[in-house]
Amino acid sequence: MDHQPGEPTAAEQAAKIDPKLSVTRAERSADAGEKPIVLYCDLAVDPAREQEMLDVYHHKFKPVAEKFEGYIDLKIAKIRKVLQGGPTPAPGINYRFQLTYQSEELRQRWVASDVHAKYWPMMEETLADKNYLVILTDVV
Repeated sequence: MDHQPGEPTAAEQAAKIDPKLSVTRAERSADAGEKPIVLYCDLAVDPAREQEMLDVYHHKFKPVAEKFEGYIDLKIAKIRKVLQGGPTPAPGINYRFQLTYQSEELRQRWVASDVHAKYWPMMEETLADKNYLVILTDVV
């Protein structure tokens, strides 16, 4: 998923985001008493499209996500194996997506953004099953 001539790069799009939405990590960690949220998605990435998904994640989705107010962390991990307990992930689940935001309200602003609407579907296109588990949690 290379950048196409004439199309702004993810970094250029991130730079266009309203500067008042962009904050430093120190400012993000200066919490006003509210604990962060963590969102998990268990994804069944089509094995034939794994590299495509990883390219979108690393070069498009994550660079713009990092610019939004409330952003704390974003990770995607390939599931190696279950070491203990159950239930095990559903068949085909091979990645876990983890997004941490200062609050659910700020995460919703990110979800409603034009860049999220552009890049999340590019991630979803690589999934073998779009009926994935999404879990919203509160940090305690």
